[in-house]
Amino acid sequence: MRSSTSQSSRQPDAFVLPHYDEVALVLQGGGALGSYQAGVYEGLAEMGVHPDTISGISIGALNTAIIAGNAPENRVAALRGFWGRICHPRDWVGGLGAWMPPLFGMPDFSRKWASVWAAGRALTEGQPGFFSPRVPLPVAGFGKQNPNVVSYYDTAALKETLLEFADFDRINDGDVRVSVGAVNVRTGNLVYFDNTKMRLKPEHFMASGALPPGFPAVEIDGEYYWDGGLVSNTPLTEVLRDADHKDALVFQVDLWSARGNAPGDFFDISARAKDIQYSSRTRAVTSMLADRQKHARFIKELLAHIPADLRRTDALFRLAEEAADGSAINVVHLIYKNKPYEGHYKDYEFSIDTMREHWESGLEDIRDSFSHRAWFDVPSREQGFVTHDVHRLPGRVPKSDRDALILPLAEERKIANGELAIETREPAGESVS
Repeated sequence: MRSSTSQSSRQPDAFVLPHYDEVALVLQGGGALGSYQAGVYEGLAEMGVHPDTISGISIGALNTAIIAGNAPENRVAALRGFWGRICHPRDWVGGLGAWMPPLFGMPDFSRKWASVWAAGRALTEGQPGFFSPRVPLPVAGFGKQNPNVVSYYDTAALKETLLEFADFDRINDGDVRVSVGAVNVRTGNLVYFDNTKMRLKPEHFMASGALPPGFPAVEIDGEYYWDGGLVSNTPLTEVLRDADHKDALVFQVDLWSARGNAPGDFFDISARAKDIQYSSRTRAVTSMLADRQKHARFIKELLAHIPADLRRTDALFRLAEEAADGSAINVVHLIYKNKPYEGHYKDYEFSIDTMREHWESGLEDIRDSFSHRAWFDVPSREQGFVTHDVHRLPGRVPKSDRDALILPLAEERKIANGELAIETREPAGESVS
């Protein structure tokens, strides 16, 4: 059952990443699932890929602090130390419950029992170095209190853990752009705390992960903030906001899959609702970016019919040429896939065994992605936007992605005229975010 993040079962071949103007890492929120992102980062480090920009929400923001707050050669060790600190080791009850059922021919039940027990410990005990039950617990109807003390748990320990594993001077003065998203409790607006615009402190990262009512709001400069995932759990748009006229490679690491099976009981409903809610707008964002690239290409083709001297002298046409230049965006999408034993509690199941399994899944997925070397070629400005997902079978285009396809204009005309068909059938059992 145990696996180790200190040893690699398969080492990747040497690989030189093509030149991009920007390499970004986008980390979604998802609580205990976040060790999957740590495994992905270990795979990036193996390949010598060091992001210029990192943006995170919730647990993704905490991983962002650990990565950006350490020198490249120390980041994997710091991530391992952070996750080891906030996860519970197996106790004797969980261990006994995990090993007894296999004696009676029920190995699957044993893994589920250990996972359920660990989640129960998180609810009743909290997590070391992260959060603990709030005592006394505020009682509704007996007076109002400030939002930073109205919660089931106290996260004061998280600040000390962040200070231990991340150097905030490096975060603010280093060469990695950092942005983490949180929601202003008063206005309801999603804001990004960006180290190019302000000095970041532990509180900015804690605010990004302050999911109510479990965790308290975090006060920053007189305003209270909650978890950014309440509005958008995927900070891809923030990373690409300034990507016009750039060649950008984005590693987008999601912890929730929008697609899944129909629920069969109340526990399944709870788990499925979380997947849908927190997978957020990933597919909508990529579709929007694809449409933007397509429009830029249409403008470019139309401008080809305008006399060159008119394009040079007319300010409107000059603006149109600037918009038509577009950008080349390559998104390598990594999506955590649920384990058979997991349930609705998977985002607060912080056992050391499960953490290591998530970590190994992330490491294997990024290694598999790097095995497709052609995926990392810089797209042409004509192509504009491409996305790759190691869990999607080659040669298949999910129906949900049909509008996001980036094809040469000549082929788009053939599709419009019915001369070219696109495969939209998904293989049985395939699940994509």
